Amino acid sequence: MKLYYKPGACSLSPHIVLREAGLPFDLVKVDLAKKTLEDGSDFLAVNPKGQVPTLGLDDGGILTEAAVTVQYIADQAPASGLIPAAGTIARYRVLEWLNFVSSELHKSFSPLFRPNTPDAYKEIAKQTLAAKFGAMDRHLEGKPYLTGETFTVADAYAFVVLGWAPRIGIPLTPWPNLEAFAARVGARPAVKDALAAEAQG
Repeated sequence: MKLYYKPGACSLSPHIVLREAGLPFDLVKVDLAKKTLEDGSDFLAVNPKGQVPTLGLDDGGILTEAAVTVQYIADQAPASGLIPAAGTIARYRVLEWLNFVSSELHKSFSPLFRPNTPDAYKEIAKQTLAAKFGAMDRHLEGKPYLTGETFTVADAYAFVVLGWAPRIGIPLTPWPNLEAFAARVGARPAVKDALAAEAQG
């Protein structure tokens, strides 16, 4: 597989999952502003959406969207425990959190990264995120990970998105369970390796 990524973007989540799963892969850095790859070629020729993550598959096709790519990767390594078996309620609990991170957290951050977003709207977005963080903090009381004792793809995605909070002026200190969760996931060897690889890329 080939992961097209931008350092620190949501493509970090499938990067972490690839390392957690122990699967072989290649990394290809993308300049999202220019829509080019490191060799100068057109990223839109790879993914017409022009977004990361883009996962190049062995058959020549691609998969996109963070919440989808992490599921696909985890299903290629079922023994990893990164996602429960299809059809089980445990699977749907992981999907529930994946969708929460994707729709409620990730998209709430988007306007905060745009320079043309009005300040008044940025404040509304920050208040929205704070409320979501509060809900997650309460849920994580007494739990190491979002669905219990086992690290899953939902935790990888949540870790990446939570990592954006300090960059836009929202420290996680008001939510101790959330802060501890981020530190716990950040201490995992695969997560450290992914962060180091992207820092060098």
